[in-house]
Order: sequence, then C-alpha cells, then structure tokens
Amino acid sequence: MLPSVSLLQQIGLAILLAVTIGWAVSQARIVRRHRFEIPGGNGPRPVLGAVPRQTGPAGPPSERVELSAAEREAFAGLVRQLKHLNGDERPERH
Repeated sequence: MLPSVSLLQQIGLAILLAVTIGWAVSQARIVRRHRFEIPGGNGPRPVLGAVPRQTGPAGPPSERVELSAAEREAFAGLVRQLKHLNGDERPERH
C-alpha cells in the first residue's frame, strides 16, 4: 500500500482500473465480432445490392418542376463554380 494515499483513494483507483479493463475487453470483442462478421443476437441482416427505387408503384409519385431560363442559367453557373473548385476540367455536355 502507498503510505501517502488513503484507503478510499486506493479502492477508487482499483474500481476505476477494473472498469477501464472491462471497457477495453468489451471494445476488443466488438471489434473482433465486426472484423470476422460473426452475426449478433438478431441474426444476419439482409444486404441490399442497391438503393431501392423511390418512385414507381411502390413509392411516392415523382415530381417535376419546370425552371425558368434565369433559374436554369443560375444552376448552370453554380455547377460551373463547383467544377472549378473541384478542379474538374472535363468538357461540358449540352
């Protein structure tokens, strides 16, 4: 025992150390389970090959808004600015 540390502080340190070790062990188990893809308690989840369609008979109807000439030009200008910021110098398609 350390002479300069009270018994209560030593007990607190022991509890803190035990909780820290328990946390580290649980984190290691979670990482290992994820790495080797061991299914959890709920069983395997189905994996989607792609994002499901949002329109069509099962989804909401699609919406379409006509843009004015000024709005189309403003959008085209915004796209040009973003391409310039990204360094994308591909030719534009019309």
